Formats: sequence, structure tokens, C-alpha cells
Amino acid sequence: MAKVLQARTEFASALNQVAHERNLDPEVVLDTIKQAIIAAFRKDHPDQYDETKIYDVDLNSQSGEARIYVIDGKKKADITPPGFGRIAAQTAKQVILQKIREAEKAATVAEYEKRLNTLANGMILRFIGNEIIVDIGKTEAVMPPAEQVYSEDYHINQRLTFYLDSIRDSLRGREVVVSRANTGLIKELFRREVPEVNSGAVEIKVIARDPGSRTKIAVYSHQSGVDPVGSCVGQKGVRVQAVIGELNGEKIDIVQFSEETDKFIASALSPATGLTVKVNAKKATAEVTAPADQLSLAIGREGQNAKLAGKLTGYHIDIKSEK
Repeated sequence: MAKVLQARTEFASALNQVAHERNLDPEVVLDTIKQAIIAAFRKDHPDQYDETKIYDVDLNSQSGEARIYVIDGKKKADITPPGFGRIAAQTAKQVILQKIREAEKAATVAEYEKRLNTLANGMILRFIGNEIIVDIGKTEAVMPPAEQVYSEDYHINQRLTFYLDSIRDSLRGREVVVSRANTGLIKELFRREVPEVNSGAVEIKVIARDPGSRTKIAVYSHQSGVDPVGSCVGQKGVRVQAVIGELNGEKIDIVQFSEETDKFIASALSPATGLTVKVNAKKATAEVTAPADQLSLAIGREGQNAKLAGKLTGYHIDIKSEK
């Protein structure tokens, strides 16, 4: 009697734990157990299993005792093999533990879903194909190829700061997707390093990024007396250097945002100076004239400076030298 009572207590309490603490329907859990028991019966007793017949499981929700029946028309025959109770109990236990794990993972993913668009410290655990699995604390996240930076040499046990990008559905269930390439990583790193950005006194208006190589950010001050560029650079460049360090040396240009397009374009083409800008707002194009000694600086290596300035301002920029 004591053993029966113990089994009843263990099964009922385990079922109760899954159903109530994990916010699952007890009937759903019981149905899953029944399907798993039929699968176990088919695996362990292939000589007795017939694909053409219908099988049912009578599962006692208190004791966990299970009986297998075959349904033939209106007849229902008990075909529970001798000693099958132990296999059924093990199966039920496995299903309950699996449901607990699934419910815990779902709760953890839901927690990270509330933290999307922020930063997380993580460590690279392993590689699955071209995807990287990252330990971000309470769960494992995935970094797909599109979110990786080509110039970063990733390796196991490497610790990095990641951007919590999104939640995706995969064969492994719902997963947290992290990124090193998203412009959000830049924005959140500056929010972390610059109190004026965190408080809202300085706003990062736009970011244009060539991940792993160079980034331009346009900043604007909402508070008189606060220099937006100076705030982000920091004394002796300490703030911007902290961000550059997190990005493994990616170059960062911080420029002043302006509602006056010509001024903004000139600013976006820094470090080049002395530029003359003619804007065609209808065509979203700009003709820029640069002093001879500033031309290559304005264009940049392989046109990178001009391209990023174009992305930042939303204008197609054509640069020529002063005659």
C-alpha cells in the first residue's frame, strides 16, 4: 500500500507541478504522455503492434498506472504486456521532465523577448554549421551568418557583448537571435558609455555602418550647453574608445546632425573639411566640391567615406575637386 501511495504521490505531484506551476493544461500533458506510451509500446513490442489498428491508453491521473487497449470496431481489448507498467512509468516521467524543460525554456525566451534591442554579455559555446551558439546567461542564443561580422575571428569560450536582436522559430523551438552586425549594437554601446545619451539629452539620430570596418553616427543635442559630439567622444576620447574596444577596433566617426541638409552632408563627410555642398532635394542628390588636398579624404578608401555619408544622410553624393 505504501508503494502505491508513494507512486500516486510522485505522479500526481509531478503532473501538478507541470500543469499548475508551468501554466499548462493537465489534459494536454496527459495526452502527450498517452502518445509517448503508445510509441514506447510500438518500439518495445513490435510483434504485438499493428499499424492498421487503433490504440488507446487508459492513464490514471492519480497513480500514473497505464493500460493499453486495442480498439477493433466497437470492441476494446486490454493488451497491456506483463511488466509494461515500469516502462509506462519511465515514459511518463520522461514526458513530464521534457514538458518542464519546454515550459522553462518558453518562460526564459519570453523574458528575453522583453529585453530585445538591448545588450547582453555572452560567451561563444559552439558552432553548428555556419551559425554560432552563444551562452547569454539564462539561455543559449543563436547568431546567424547575417548577424556576424566578417572581420571578427570567432572562437569557442570567446566573451563578447551582443545585441539582443529578435526571437525566431526553428527546429529547436523558439530561439533568441543575437547580433554583432546590427547598428543597434552601436547605439546601445553609446547609451551604456555616454550618460547624456542614456538620459536623452543627446540623441543618436542616424547610424550608417560597414560592420567590422567603419561606422558614422549623427548626434543631436536636446539640451542647451551640451555638445553632442563632445559628449560622445568623451574627455581624451575615453568614451568613444570604450565603444571601439568593444567592436575590436572598428573606426567610428561622430558627426553633428543638422536639419540643414547641406550642413549635414558636409558634416557627414568628415574628416574632410572645407567642402562646398549643392543640394537637389527633389532628386535627393548632392554635388560636393572638395579642395584638392581633401578630395581623397572625402571619398575615402574604395569610396567608403562617401558611401557611409550617403547612407547617413539619405542622399546620393557626387564629389569632385575644386578647379
